[in-house]
Amino acid sequence: MRKGAKAAIAGSVFAVMVGGAGYGAFNIVNALNGDGGGAPGTSGPAPVKTGPPSAAEVKKTSAAFFAAWEQGQAANAAALTNNAGKAEPLLTSYGRAAHITGVRITPGTPAGAGVPFTVKATVSYEGKSKPLAYSSRLTVVRGVTTGRALVDWQPSVVHPELKSMDDTLVTGESAAPPIDAVDRDGKVLTKEKYPSLGPILNELRAKYGDKAGGRAGVELAIRHAAPESADTPLLTLAEGRAGRVPTTLRASAQAAAEKAVMKYAESSVVAVQPSSGEVLAIANNRNDGWNAAFLGQVAPGSTMKIVSAATLIDNGITTATGPAPCPADATWQSQTFHNIKNMAPNEKATLSESFARSCNTAFVKYADEVKVDSLTDEARDRFGIGLDWQTGIPSFDGSVPASGGPDTAAALIGQGQIQMNPLNMASVTATAMTGAFRQPVIVPQSLDGRELARARGLPASTAEQLRAMMNRTATSGTAAGVMSGLSGRIGAKTGSAEVDGNARSDSWFTGYRGDVAAAAMVQDGGHGVDAAGPIVAAVLRSGA
Repeated sequence: MRKGAKAAIAGSVFAVMVGGAGYGAFNIVNALNGDGGGAPGTSGPAPVKTGPPSAAEVKKTSAAFFAAWEQGQAANAAALTNNAGKAEPLLTSYGRAAHITGVRITPGTPAGAGVPFTVKATVSYEGKSKPLAYSSRLTVVRGVTTGRALVDWQPSVVHPELKSMDDTLVTGESAAPPIDAVDRDGKVLTKEKYPSLGPILNELRAKYGDKAGGRAGVELAIRHAAPESADTPLLTLAEGRAGRVPTTLRASAQAAAEKAVMKYAESSVVAVQPSSGEVLAIANNRNDGWNAAFLGQVAPGSTMKIVSAATLIDNGITTATGPAPCPADATWQSQTFHNIKNMAPNEKATLSESFARSCNTAFVKYADEVKVDSLTDEARDRFGIGLDWQTGIPSFDGSVPASGGPDTAAALIGQGQIQMNPLNMASVTATAMTGAFRQPVIVPQSLDGRELARARGLPASTAEQLRAMMNRTATSGTAAGVMSGLSGRIGAKTGSAEVDGNARSDSWFTGYRGDVAAAAMVQDGGHGVDAAGPIVAAVLRSGA
């Protein structure tokens, strides 16, 4: 919604909704107080209950919550949750700011402590009305201190598209005019056909809607707490006029990326065109709906060895055909590093061989020959990592901080304080392939004339050596199985990143074929070839 627009919140009292009769006869006061007093005839409080809620408690608590919600009693409904402080503002916005009335809730069959339900209501604003219908679910849990059966508060209870605890619902003039985002060939891109693009299209609309010549409409939307996040439209009451926004995406590549990530939970992938830096595809398959492909900030594991190898070469420490011994383990400042299980040591290995086998200890052994800021300088000056990228939508542009102590060695193998996402690693691969850093863009620079980040790129000899090492990895190294069957100019690097508290590592993979570079990450996906590798290979195989 526009700042100061007509969707004002008129106070904090939750409006009584008209027509909510499904649970209207339920005694809400009794439900709120029913677990708090002692048994009849006793003088003290009842013992605090423990264990999972019973079926009767699940039914009673959910019924009371639904009744309070239907009747517009936000405070009462919130008191039936285990986080009333967060629940009440959102439930209040449901009636006031979102102008949702006539609420009827129909519960489904409980499954243990879970209760599915459907909501039917009406959204009305300045003489315009539309029916609203959706499904959600809640879970009843035991209160930790009170022992009462309570609704486990999640914003998705109110609407499945709500993710953050501080998000709210509003109805009014849209924050920006609608847009028709089109791919490089003029094909309209919709979230219905390409679900991953939902958040991206919202960001494009927020940034370029006013510039694209459209006219705002009236809609129900999610107002996100994060100030940089675009509203998420849920229901259009009055159509605006869409403006046209060109993108660099390629519909066929986007379709391939969408299909590939659907096979792996919590996965993300980005494909770029090395010759131009243009983003060809971006896809996420995540429960939280977050654009981790552009905004993720996690360790990239051994895919970082592309930058590390370039650092060793550019600082005259070794070359692709020079020494990079691969012992069974290596110790740096009291921290011992190991290779993957069953990797045979090779004290006579070259950098190319250790790179292709993804030998951690070969890189760790060189930690005492690189300066604290050598990797930082290489990442920034050669690969553009950590600069202010202007892609067209919000992005995290990588972080390779100067680090001493054990982190010097950890950084060389993509652990420690290194933070990346698939966008960053696809760009790293594109730079290694061409030798030139071309800042990734998803919207042509010509659309708004924004200034793109610049970096020196790689010496021709370094780029040539990186291509040879990545090709060896793709044809006879750790990526050979995944890249099998891909013809032409190919290269790859596998990676897995250990994450504190996770039983499995994050799976990473990056590769190129022809004029396409792609990178993927799958949380808890295991080794690079287990999950991220097949995603990248599928995108490259499609021709992108």
